[in-house]
Amino acid sequence: MPGTGGPAVGQPQPDEVVREWTRQVIHTSYVPMGRRDLEAFLSKCFEDLLGALDGGGAEPARDIGERLVGTHLTNSTALARTLRHLATEIPKIRETEPTRLTEVLGELAAGYARALREQTLSEQEVIQRAVSDARDAAEEALRASEARSRAVFTASALGVAIVTLDGMIEETNPALTRIFRRPAAELVGGTVHELADEEWLVKLADTMAELATGDTDQDFLDIRFTEPNGSHVWTQLSGSLVRDARGEPDYLVLLYEDITDRHMLQEYFRQQAVRDPLTGLANRTKLESGLAAALEPIRPGRRVGLCYFDLDGFKAVNDSLGHPIGDRLLRQVAQRLEALVTEADAVAARMGGDEFVVLVPDSAGAGPVVELVERLLREITRPVLIGAHELRASASVGIVEREVAGTDAEALLRDADITLYRAKSDGRAQWVLFDPERNAEARDRFRLSAELPAAMDQHELFIEYEPIANLATGALAGATAAVRWDHAEFGELGEEQFLGLAEETGLIVRLGSWALEQACEHAARWVRQLGADAPVPTVNLSVRHCRDPELVGDVQGILQRTGLPAGALALGLPESALFDHQGDPVDTLEIFADMGIKLVVYEFGDDYARLGRLRGLPLAGVRIDGPHLASLADPDGPDPLDRHLVVAAVEGARLLGLPALTAGVRTELQADRLRELGVSKVQGPYAGERASALEIEQFVEATR
Repeated sequence: MPGTGGPAVGQPQPDEVVREWTRQVIHTSYVPMGRRDLEAFLSKCFEDLLGALDGGGAEPARDIGERLVGTHLTNSTALARTLRHLATEIPKIRETEPTRLTEVLGELAAGYARALREQTLSEQEVIQRAVSDARDAAEEALRASEARSRAVFTASALGVAIVTLDGMIEETNPALTRIFRRPAAELVGGTVHELADEEWLVKLADTMAELATGDTDQDFLDIRFTEPNGSHVWTQLSGSLVRDARGEPDYLVLLYEDITDRHMLQEYFRQQAVRDPLTGLANRTKLESGLAAALEPIRPGRRVGLCYFDLDGFKAVNDSLGHPIGDRLLRQVAQRLEALVTEADAVAARMGGDEFVVLVPDSAGAGPVVELVERLLREITRPVLIGAHELRASASVGIVEREVAGTDAEALLRDADITLYRAKSDGRAQWVLFDPERNAEARDRFRLSAELPAAMDQHELFIEYEPIANLATGALAGATAAVRWDHAEFGELGEEQFLGLAEETGLIVRLGSWALEQACEHAARWVRQLGADAPVPTVNLSVRHCRDPELVGDVQGILQRTGLPAGALALGLPESALFDHQGDPVDTLEIFADMGIKLVVYEFGDDYARLGRLRGLPLAGVRIDGPHLASLADPDGPDPLDRHLVVAAVEGARLLGLPALTAGVRTELQADRLRELGVSKVQGPYAGERASALEIEQFVEATR
């Protein structure tokens, strides 16, 4: 059929869906056609329904509902089975937006209801005319008319009640007793008000009054009746006034159509539209409506709380155990959230992925909201047994609690999200309460994170170099590339202000490759202009960039495009990136070394116990970083522990046969002390201020 797309292997074909549809509805009503003809009819309906899903508008779907009634599929079971079958099978044979499918099936149900209502009116007119004729005609005609009326009255699938003007039931047909599951003897003599729940009594009384006074001759009303066992019966009530020979109101004919299945199915679709399909929690749509209600300033001082949850390390569960296990963990967490928030008159919603939100309307201050969050965290961290796996989840939470006045849903969600970011940055598995000042800083970081990709495209980033000085000669021994950002509002930003954001968002690989190519272009010019005096640039790579499977190919491509000899480039690598998960050296070390690239380990000595594993690696040097270097600039002498740490790192480098460079050197005194300890090169203000590639070139030209 057109528009169905190609079903995957093992999934039902469109003709199989139609064949099963035919089987489900053919015996629900009297249909004046054989199975083959009905199947052909439903096949055309199915084709038109797929067309409506493809954007054909609502009218084709309503038309299908009317055609089903026109084919005499008028039993509510036929509609219920149709909607349930189509809602289940269509997503199996084609990709369909759940909301679009819900809309189209809703329009089908609406068309069906409209056509059935019109047919009901026709039946009602037959009954009314037959009853009226029976009372007005001669006795002979009366008997014939009563026989016809009785046949319609008795055989009708609609519940019929002959009712006095004040609502007392005088006569019922078998269908009415079946709908309400009450014997005729119990119904007759009672009132129609006994067949409606309290919430519907006012509307029912108004409808009955309008009919009884003759203000209207017909009316419709959907009402609910609750049985003693608690189950609900939904009916569509059609009321008609019968007048006597003088034209005065005489009595009422009420028709009850059982629409319970239709109502429950529509309610199911409504719930699907506002519920997360995986966990059953409220979805974004439901949360938005809940927020709108919670933020109504219906009284002075009204407050609201919003708690933004993010499961810690959930990606590792998906990656290691698979998405089915991850989905079951999400459902378990959702069930625990739902159980507790319901007790607290709060609402839990899933925002997507492993993020949840708890809305606390009419909160009584930050204290009670924090107490609720702590109870929720205790529940979340309880072990979860899924198959053979015992999992322990944890979560970070951002909490916002404030007065309703002066806030809106967007601000509430944004502040909760930023506060969550702070919770995760501060160590995870904890809650953090909204703080305007700290959130302003976090909001700036969020903004930088969002603007960084565009900044790269719009050439707002540039490279400068930190000179490296040889302590023995004072000559320029190289330069370390540093990425800078010329931000329109915040001014010039150093890489320490945004590289961490790039690492968190995954942009670090793209940014690192860009910086590497820029530095290679500069270095290639240095080689052409300065020859043997050209300084070697060092480009530091992040852990994530080092583990990128395309790294070797990217470096080879950059060297080829820029024309830079591999021996004129140094790469700075973090010690943790030199080894794989099994503790073996990564292959890229040998590949880069064979190419002639110089490899330098930065953050050297952070883990003294594991320095021995660097022995034998193809390294060209190490860089020592850290706050313990600062006290070596103290005129009164360095802190003994700081000096010990520096000595240990320098001695470790000497035993490995690697020259040591120290970063952050500011003064001549600091440089002299480092030289005495065995450091050969330094970087920092003492070696020279940051400079552009052209300034580095001009400096070398001037000093050679």
